[in-house]
Amino acid sequence: MSVTYSPFSGILPPNLLPDAASPDWLNKGDNAWQLVAATLVGLQSVPGLIILYGGAVKKKWAVNSAFMALYAFAMVLVCWVLWGYRLSFGDQLIPIWGKVNAAVEQKYLLEKAFLGLFPNATMVFFQFVFAAITLILIAGAVLGRMNFYAWMLFVPLWLTFSYTVGAYTIWSTNGWLSTMGIIDYSGGYVIHLSSGVAGFTAAYWVGPRLTKDRERFPPNNIILMLAGAGLLWMGWTGFNGGDPYEASGDASLAVLNTHVCAATSLLTWLILDVIFFKKASVIGAVQGMITGLVVITPAAGVVQGYSAIIMGIFSGSIPWFTMMVVHKKSELLQKVDDTMAVLHTHAIAGILGGILTGLFSEPYLCELFYGHATENMGLLVGFNHGTSESVRRGFRQMGIQILGIIFVVTLNIVMTSLVCLFVRLIVPLRMSDEDMEIGDEAAHGEEAYAIWGQGERLENSRYSNYNDMEVPSKGVAGSVELT
Repeated sequence: MSVTYSPFSGILPPNLLPDAASPDWLNKGDNAWQLVAATLVGLQSVPGLIILYGGAVKKKWAVNSAFMALYAFAMVLVCWVLWGYRLSFGDQLIPIWGKVNAAVEQKYLLEKAFLGLFPNATMVFFQFVFAAITLILIAGAVLGRMNFYAWMLFVPLWLTFSYTVGAYTIWSTNGWLSTMGIIDYSGGYVIHLSSGVAGFTAAYWVGPRLTKDRERFPPNNIILMLAGAGLLWMGWTGFNGGDPYEASGDASLAVLNTHVCAATSLLTWLILDVIFFKKASVIGAVQGMITGLVVITPAAGVVQGYSAIIMGIFSGSIPWFTMMVVHKKSELLQKVDDTMAVLHTHAIAGILGGILTGLFSEPYLCELFYGHATENMGLLVGFNHGTSESVRRGFRQMGIQILGIIFVVTLNIVMTSLVCLFVRLIVPLRMSDEDMEIGDEAAHGEEAYAIWGQGERLENSRYSNYNDMEVPSKGVAGSVELT
């Protein structure tokens, strides 16, 4: 057996010596953390948002809502490795888009990623879970009425023609806004602003739920919804902690800032609910938690701790105001049926996060994050430094952040509309009123909770291929049907 000489022999312990599986550029600690971070983000979707959506909607939509999330996760992964990743992070075609190519060959997957000390395989998986959750967040706007077959077409088309453009422009090292110096630490623009605008646009084209569903749409299981929300919150450790692409001090700062902002936002939203509505709403607390996570995302590792608290106060109050006051008074906003209020929790919060990042970003932390000297400096930080150069850099950063908002909003309104119009040529975007009256059984031939009656089975279900669904027993005292 031949032995390959290593210049590190005698210096490093055997488990750290480079070999064919662990070349000298690979940092095993960073690679391990990146895979863990990616898995945490994946758990936000599967099962996190599956559980959250399944518990937050009416009983008759629990299966359909959860299944939309599960399907999107699987479809995005296949599209991602075949063409999505290289469109988002590959060789440049134009300044906002990469060239079509696959990420499946062993030679490519084992090479060093474009950033970080780990292989392309790790980066492909890490970036996949971000792409997947973006589509699942869009689903939140159209729950309770979108034709599932339309959703099956929408997911790969939107990923290809909208998500990859935003990702390349803002996150690729050669992207137009990336080279200008936009700060989007972990997806405030690419994920949250995109999903909020795209979800609201898709909801417009799909049309509203049935009137009675819009008027009364109670969660069927708040405890399950809270479990999903908890997975979403804790999964954000990987969401923001993984984006320095190393197990660094900046990653630790990003994780702490993330949770501080989320907690502050939740408490702010809760206090406003108590003051104005005299009720401590758990659903409101979840909304406040989500807006806090969204707002801190573009800034997580480039702002100080006190800035994270201030951002939490803004994230718990401004989206609260737009949702609870502005939306209820705006006839225009009420015309669009946004089931999970993604306009407020992701689009408004995403815009707010981008602007606050432009105010509070610290130049030293930006240099830690990017690994080199940069022009990045928040406007308030620039004024605090008090030099003409620092003020100039602050205004420049704010201008780039606003330009990024305009670009993402425009991109997603246009591309989401085009995708919906194209899908509508093939299948209806919206389920029929008859099917919406029934819900899950009409869409999938299955129901979430078959826990009533005496175990009788519906032998001739109009919708199900599996004739083992329990139905209420007629005339049996005490039998209760869930609604």
